[in-house]
Amino acid sequence: MISNKSFVTTLAVLGTVVGGVSASPAMARSAMTMSSRVSASDRHFMQAAAQGGIAEVALGQLAARKGSMSVVRRFGRRMVHDHSMANASLKALARRKGVMLPTGMKAEDRRLHTRLSRLSGRTFDRSYMRAMINDHVKDVAEFQKESGRANDTDLHNFVIKTLPTLQDHLVMARRTMGIIEANRRPMRRMR
Repeated sequence: MISNKSFVTTLAVLGTVVGGVSASPAMARSAMTMSSRVSASDRHFMQAAAQGGIAEVALGQLAARKGSMSVVRRFGRRMVHDHSMANASLKALARRKGVMLPTGMKAEDRRLHTRLSRLSGRTFDRSYMRAMINDHVKDVAEFQKESGRANDTDLHNFVIKTLPTLQDHLVMARRTMGIIEANRRPMRRMR
């Protein structure tokens, strides 16, 4: 079993070797202490939100590039903008709290990105928007739940500030899907 002091020293050395950042054992201890002040459930929420935000940006970039309809490209650009802003706020909060955030998408989101990147045209548009509706339904539910249970005041403030944006995204995603579906239906000929 490794001692706490050895662990902190190892973290400082790894920070110097791997990250090219000079970190003293005192800095590592300070980060570890701050992190221990954040509850496990708050830390888990922050990490999951970070991964989700990273995925939203990557998928939004894909939609902005591959969308066949302007409303899909516009929605993708909005996802990139809004989620980049939220990601930056969450990253700053995590840094202040000493919480390490993931830097990539979870496997499920990587698979979705790969699948969508192979599609084109209206098939891409429908599949992307369907994924955005499903994802934002889950996101809104998670943020609503976290707004009532966050132990950390700063995290609670982040959640209640971000929730209306996610709710707007859900409304926009459903509206965009409606436009896609309306353009999918064949027009009746007048006789």
